[in-house]
Amino acid sequence: MNTTNVRHGVRLGIDPGEARIGVATSDPTGFLATPVETLPRGPGDLDRLAALVAELDVLEVLVGLPVSMSGREGPSAGRVREFADQLAGRLAPVAVRLCDERLSTVSAEAQLRDRGRKGRKRRAVVDQAAAVVILQHALDTERGTGRAPGQLVVPKPPKEDTQGE
Repeated sequence: MNTTNVRHGVRLGIDPGEARIGVATSDPTGFLATPVETLPRGPGDLDRLAALVAELDVLEVLVGLPVSMSGREGPSAGRVREFADQLAGRLAPVAVRLCDERLSTVSAEAQLRDRGRKGRKRRAVVDQAAAVVILQHALDTERGTGRAPGQLVVPKPPKEDTQGE
């Protein structure tokens, strides 16, 4: 396998759900994704992700974008895009990229089921496993194409305060 096409540096993979955020990381060579943790979605989630980015000296963050099998984006994709915009603004200059996550949760569920994880134990780690699937696919894509995977999220400039003028 050709690893010369992969940029050196740790990546963070994120599967942002409605209630939880699955997090995975890669080794510095960009070869293997492994689970990190599952965060509750809501207040403090961006703080924790920023802390992980700093702690792990992350090159970039890859966020799973839910699209339908036809490639269309629904309401959940819009919410993930909004989350990725907030994350990109918080993490700049660290790059945030949106990556197609079609079937990542289904694949993660199947892998956990095959390994004997059942019920509550599986639900507790499925978000991390989905983040691993998203990140591993992104790493494999970069290795195969020599290009950074997904779509770069450009942080929006802060709104100017026009009151009092």
